Amino acid sequence: MGTSPARRPPARLAMRRSVRDALFTPESTARLVRLADVDPGDVIEDFGAAAGLDSVEVLITSWGCPPLERDVLDRAPNLRAVVHIAGSVKHHVTDACWERGIAVSSAAEANAVPVAEFTLAAILFAHKRVWQIGGLYREHRTFLPWTDHFPAVGNYRRTVGIVGASLIGRRVLELLRPFDFDVLVTDPYLDDAEARSLGATLVDLDTLVAESDTVSLHTPSLPETHHMMDGKRLGSLRDGATLINTARGELVDTDALTRELASGRIHAVLDVSDPEPLPADSALYELPGVLLTPHIAGSVGGELERLTAHSLAELARFAAGQPFARPVRRARLARSA
Repeated sequence: MGTSPARRPPARLAMRRSVRDALFTPESTARLVRLADVDPGDVIEDFGAAAGLDSVEVLITSWGCPPLERDVLDRAPNLRAVVHIAGSVKHHVTDACWERGIAVSSAAEANAVPVAEFTLAAILFAHKRVWQIGGLYREHRTFLPWTDHFPAVGNYRRTVGIVGASLIGRRVLELLRPFDFDVLVTDPYLDDAEARSLGATLVDLDTLVAESDTVSLHTPSLPETHHMMDGKRLGSLRDGATLINTARGELVDTDALTRELASGRIHAVLDVSDPEPLPADSALYELPGVLLTPHIAGSVGGELERLTAHSLAELARFAAGQPFARPVRRARLARSA
């Protein structure tokens, strides 16, 4: 993939301009123009105002791309592919795209890497009670009998529950392999044999919640997963357990979680929330058992280069007349992020 293709397909960028600036370095911009007939300074933020779509074969999209509705596609009769430099394509790839046979690629697998890394760090720090002990150390400024405060502190032989064998969930399972954890997984599309191949034991969600020291969510936001962590399930978490959510805020009943966390019985690491961001007066900002981060588990900063490199490799395949290595399948969208 290091050489320029014989043909440079006509392409346009469709995303927020600020996203383009973050995704493309001078080096990746140079590669982009070698691969496609594209003006990297021309960014579509609104298809209604975009002219000259009739010759476009490839749309290179990312965060902020408007939906590709039928009227837009009517103005782009030669569009054959969408290369998405981000994860989910649900926000802009419409039914009309699939009906016209437009090929779609996503960098979801590349974006899964930092989320899984963040999750692993959260699991290890949660069992070690890093945030709580760090807070007490800051407050008292001397050593305390930490194990008196946290008798179950430590990572050895703890039980980790992974909710969802998604791209990210599977990557987390892979990263957990070197550690002395007992790993549980729940996913309606997984069987016992595949779970074992992933290094985990398949159980139902209620069993996983009740038996895990840490529960990490990796499922999409769907009608059937809305508030899957409701008051009843949150109440069944073990005393001292930690809930980690890097997926979608809607998976958790925020009010019920706030009540449980306020009791001090459980802990949480929340990179997403419902609503997002949380109101300024939310108790979750102040509770000592909570680590809140502002949706940073996914690709940020230098990690964005991984997404761009992945997508430019897909663009090179398209230009060479090859199928995408990481195509998005319409049938799988109903159960993906």
